[in-house]
Amino acid sequence: MTNLKGKTAVVTGSTSGIGLAYARAFAGAGANVVINGFGAPADIEKERSAIEADYKVKAAYSPADMTKPGEIADMVALGEKTFGSVDILVNNAGIQFVSPIEEFPIEKWDAIIAINLSSAFHGIRAAVPGMKKRGWGRIINTASAHSLVASPFKSAYVSAKHGIAGLTKTVALEVATFKITCNCISPGYVWTPLVERQIPDTMKARNMTKEQVIKDVLLDAQPTKEFVTSEQVAALALFLCGDDAAQITGANLSIDGGWTAE
Repeated sequence: MTNLKGKTAVVTGSTSGIGLAYARAFAGAGANVVINGFGAPADIEKERSAIEADYKVKAAYSPADMTKPGEIADMVALGEKTFGSVDILVNNAGIQFVSPIEEFPIEKWDAIIAINLSSAFHGIRAAVPGMKKRGWGRIINTASAHSLVASPFKSAYVSAKHGIAGLTKTVALEVATFKITCNCISPGYVWTPLVERQIPDTMKARNMTKEQVIKDVLLDAQPTKEFVTSEQVAALALFLCGDDAAQITGANLSIDGGWTAE
């Protein structure tokens, strides 16, 4: 069982979905957490206070905009100032846009590269000095099956996720002698509210039942024909923070129901 008592985790894009599952998993292991992301203030406060109530740890919220390097640095500084250290950094914030490349809006390309790739660089750049000073750290980047394979009409997303895989390897090599690891996790389709909300429109557009949409559209790429859960992704991240994972670094860990095995 991974024990993170006395440690602090900063998780970007953690007000819902996979990011919130990460934050709750770390809190369950005893870490204080800094959550980040957009949403209704009341909803964010509900999740923040629930982490404190459920796990008897401290949770702070940073409204940092992942397109703004200065705000990302301030988010890391908030963790250090509030809790004394940032020991675990999870770069999880991400957005998606789907379009043929010749019609792909330039501003969407710029936003996806900024939020899905550059924000991880800025977060790592801010967190590494403290980790080096303390001689311990865990950096985890949420990549995607799209860090390993491509799908049409997702040029920006696939480029950003391939970039995350490369950034992960580079950082791992740079911090290897400081007891800091850097890995990325590559989920396939994860059952989240975002995915669930797409189903009714797809049922209508393709004249399919809910079951057909799930199996033949969403899960077409996953041989298990099952969604990955946010909790399964978070459990893998939690393992990477433990002593048993001290020699796992620079790795791209697939959790995709066999998608990238094909």
